[in-house]
Amino acid sequence: MQTVFTFANAQSKRSVLSLTLVYLLLITASALTILPLLVIFIGSFKTGAEFNTTGAFDLPAVWIFDNYRTAFLRGKMALGFFNTFILIAGACAGSILTGTMASYALHRFEFRGRAFIKNIFLWIVLIPSTTAQVSRFQIVNALGLYNTRAVGIILAMGTDIMAIYIYLQFLESISRSLDESAILDGAGYFRVYWQIVMPLLKPTTVTVLIIKSICMYNDFYTPFLYMPKQSLQVISTALFKFKGPYGSHWEIICAGIMIAVLPTLVLFLALQKQIYSGLVQGAVKQ
Repeated sequence: MQTVFTFANAQSKRSVLSLTLVYLLLITASALTILPLLVIFIGSFKTGAEFNTTGAFDLPAVWIFDNYRTAFLRGKMALGFFNTFILIAGACAGSILTGTMASYALHRFEFRGRAFIKNIFLWIVLIPSTTAQVSRFQIVNALGLYNTRAVGIILAMGTDIMAIYIYLQFLESISRSLDESAILDGAGYFRVYWQIVMPLLKPTTVTVLIIKSICMYNDFYTPFLYMPKQSLQVISTALFKFKGPYGSHWEIICAGIMIAVLPTLVLFLALQKQIYSGLVQGAVKQ
C-alpha cells in the first residue's frame, strides 16, 4: 500500500513539474512575441524627441496620431494596400483552382508517374528558391511580365505546393464512393470535381485562403525584385521607403509598422479556429 502511495506521489510531482515547464515555455514565447509589438505600439505615439530620450516602455506624455497620418500619406500606404489586395485576390483564386485540380487528379486517378510527380513537389519544397532566381528573372523579363502585377500573381500560383498537400490530406477523408455514384448517374469527371468535391473542400479552402493571404501580405522579396515601379508598390515595399527621408524618424517607422501589422493581426485572431481546424481535418481517416 505504501509503495502504491509513493508511486502515485512521484507521478503527481512529475505532472506538476511538467505542467510548470509548459507554462514557463508558453509565457516565455508569449513575451518574446508581444513585447516587441508593445514597444513599437508605444513608440508610434511618441514625438521624435520623446523617442530618442525616453525608455522603450515609457508611455508618451501625449498620445498623438500625427505619426500615423504621416506614415499613411507620405508612405502611400493606401496604394500599397490596393496593390496588395489585387495580388492576394488573383493569387488566391489561381492557387485554389490549380491546387484543387492537381490534388484531385493525384488522389483520385491512378496513372504512370503519379508517385514521381508527388515526389517532385516535395523536392521543389526542399530546394531553396533563391537558387533559381537568375533563370526565373530571365524568363519573367523575356515574357514581358517584369514590372507588372501579373508576375506577382503567377509566381505565387506556381509555387504553392503547400496548398496541394493540404488538399491531398483532406481528400483522404472524402469517400471515393461519392465519385463513383455520380459517374454511374452520368456525371463526368469535371462535374464530379466541380459539384461534389469542391463544395466538400470548403473548410480546407478557407484555411488555404487565410494562409496564402498572410504569406502574400508579408512577402517582400518578390515585389521588391519583380515590381520596383512606384505605382506597383505593395504594403511591404511601402514600409521599405521609410529608410530614406524618414530613416531617422523611428516614431514614424513604428506607426507604419503598426498600420501594416494590424490587418493580419485582426485576420488571424478572428479566423484562428478555421486555420487550425482546416489544417488538422483529414489527418484522421473516417
